[in-house]
Amino acid sequence: MRKDIPNLGALQAFEASARLGSFTRAAAELALTQSAVGRQVAMLEQRLGVPLFSRVRRRLTLTDVGREYAARIRRHLDQIRRDTLEISAGHDMGFVLELAVVPTFATQWLIPRLPDFSRLHPNITVNLSARSQPFSFQENAYDAAIYFGDQFWPNTRGGLIFAEGEMVPICSPAFRDANGPWDEAGFERCRHVHLSTRAHAWRDWYAQQGWDYTVHASRGPRYELFTMVVAATAAGMGVGLAPRILIEHELRTGELVIPVDRHLDVPQGYYFAYPEGRPASGALEHFKQWVLGLNPA
Repeated sequence: MRKDIPNLGALQAFEASARLGSFTRAAAELALTQSAVGRQVAMLEQRLGVPLFSRVRRRLTLTDVGREYAARIRRHLDQIRRDTLEISAGHDMGFVLELAVVPTFATQWLIPRLPDFSRLHPNITVNLSARSQPFSFQENAYDAAIYFGDQFWPNTRGGLIFAEGEMVPICSPAFRDANGPWDEAGFERCRHVHLSTRAHAWRDWYAQQGWDYTVHASRGPRYELFTMVVAATAAGMGVGLAPRILIEHELRTGELVIPVDRHLDVPQGYYFAYPEGRPASGALEHFKQWVLGLNPA
């Protein structure tokens, strides 16, 4: 091992301690004694010449330097783990792509189209992880991300896959038939299903129709994901709002209907992005060209 690279065991002990907030829990994860983990971390601090933890009584708290170093080491250890798994599985280097993606976009739009990518690139494995909130590539081992927004994250590059377009009201056929007429007064009587990550969607939809957004409309159950909104409305729990492009299957099968063709124009879209400071692998380049070349419909 090169002299300027710390011992891998010390790095593992430090990362586990930083992640778990305890030498004891880190020792249990690594199958070591607590004292062994403490010694490894102390040797690493001595080598770096800076404290990585603040120790007050039995509490273990990362210093600012320790927090930043832990994030970097975690990313490198994750990459070592992935490279090792690729080799042991018999894959060529760079043929596994780790992608973070907003959940409903993944299940409703991306996954149904992935067989086409697999046909074009059978040696590339695409692993998907659901992430509904922004994150830092420096602290995670993802190669790229697909997220909803109106601009690129800082220090990333890539492309806009497509603008979301229209959000439309949705409900079950039975709910549509049992309620209405689907005018302003009819909507006011209905229970509204809300998406918590887009708290103002219904308010904006009402404004675009020129209707009053009442207190009754602001009430109703709130869900974190569009898939939950879709499931709730399909079960007859009320009327929800969803991007038309993400409910194609439910509309075709009749599980959901659009009770009135009044929509909300959404200028934001779905972005494919990856960190500009890292060299892009062949797998990443192939996926970027494929996903940015897809027809939104």
